[in-house]
Amino acid sequence: MAQAPCFDLVFFGGTGDLALRKLLPALYYRHRDTKDCSGWRIIAVSRQPMETAAYLELVHEAFQRFIPAKDFDEAGWQRFSTRIEYMSLDGLNPDDYGLLSHTLADSADRVRVFYLSTAASLFAAICENLAKAGLVTDLSRVVLEKPLGFSLESATAINEAVGRIFREPQIFRIDHYLGKETVQNLIALRFGNSIFEPLWHRASIRDVQITLAETVGVGDRGEYYDHYGALRDMVQNHALQLLCIMAMEPPSSIDPDEIRDEKLKVLRALRPFTPEDVRNKIVRGQYRAGAIDGKAVPGYLDETGIPEGSTTETFVSMRVDVDNWRWARVPFYIRTGKRMQERMSEIVINFRAVPHAILPGNDAGAVNRLVIRLQPDEGIELHVLAKVPGADMRVKPVKLDLDFAETFKTRQWDAYERLLMDVISGNLTLFMRRDELDAAWQWVDPIHAAWAAGSDAPKTYSSGTWGPTASSALIVRDGLSWKEET
Repeated sequence: MAQAPCFDLVFFGGTGDLALRKLLPALYYRHRDTKDCSGWRIIAVSRQPMETAAYLELVHEAFQRFIPAKDFDEAGWQRFSTRIEYMSLDGLNPDDYGLLSHTLADSADRVRVFYLSTAASLFAAICENLAKAGLVTDLSRVVLEKPLGFSLESATAINEAVGRIFREPQIFRIDHYLGKETVQNLIALRFGNSIFEPLWHRASIRDVQITLAETVGVGDRGEYYDHYGALRDMVQNHALQLLCIMAMEPPSSIDPDEIRDEKLKVLRALRPFTPEDVRNKIVRGQYRAGAIDGKAVPGYLDETGIPEGSTTETFVSMRVDVDNWRWARVPFYIRTGKRMQERMSEIVINFRAVPHAILPGNDAGAVNRLVIRLQPDEGIELHVLAKVPGADMRVKPVKLDLDFAETFKTRQWDAYERLLMDVISGNLTLFMRRDELDAAWQWVDPIHAAWAAGSDAPKTYSSGTWGPTASSALIVRDGLSWKEET
């Protein structure tokens, strides 16, 4: 078992969905599997008046829903609960920080993490109030949840406000996709194995497809989602970060800034979209009524909190070009959406076909393919051609499948487990630097500007499908197809 350093972790938004569904369960697992947790202190804060005992009942009930029964241990919960206290605090009211300041007064020499699981519009005020209360020390860190801003302008304002209180190495801009075990394995696959590097460029790779698909709709997040849409909610952060890891040059070391420097180069090499490119290379869609798992579901415009006639996109697919030597003329396709046919996040790398097909079965353009599955089952598949048993020399596609759950019998860490421990240890590798965020917004903003200037509404698609038919047409124009259509 590992041993964690002493720390104080303060959750703003402690009664929110993220804290109850992801953050506190992640800490429960780490507490359960850590040898000495005597130096842990978790303080949940929100505006809701509540005693710590009542808050612990709320957390306990959430654990019954979000932690599998096989993983939950009542004795372990009792031990973990002793690390938690609750505090009623209005993040916008400087006078409310007195109790928090008193509680932390004797721990200035400990790692102090402020996790802002709130609306981004509150980040600046909370940080300013923390500073006024004397709570920001050299060992303090602040975690900012996405989406960080609504555009480059708003993100800049937030970063400048937070940056006046915290130094850049103290700011952890979190993207939970980067904490997934498979994303770590993408880095290991690329830079830990000599067999892939000679193939990882335009001469061997035909195209790359990144799919982040959800079967759920907007649920009770309609008001929030209608303000942001799929491009801001998924592409600007999750999808672009995966593209960066896939496309970046080998860093000289695994030092956080070495890796982030290489990701930044990819972001700056992304070909900007002109208004014409937005029309021809991007498909935006909005789900209508349909069926998921045999059950009828409403369309986006019928969801709670969605204004009549909303043109917010729930689906985006696009062709992206990386203008550098390694990836020249290799199309990267990004696709993300809600109410799709299958819950699935994956990166598909299609290699070029053999230059001259001599084997029966290989004359239909079959290609080798590397599939990196992020969810729901994390793993890696390598698709190759193998001989069919029998007298004839005929080949057919087969796959070599590495299922992480089967190969590694130990329980895999959840993304937030890894990221929270990285924050506490000060490891910035999996967190976005400010210049990365700026570059991503600079690339995304012109797309929204083109949509706002145009009159075209999103193309509708039935819930339970793979999105608008125009998404298939987008990739077919290049003589290719999405993986499930192959």
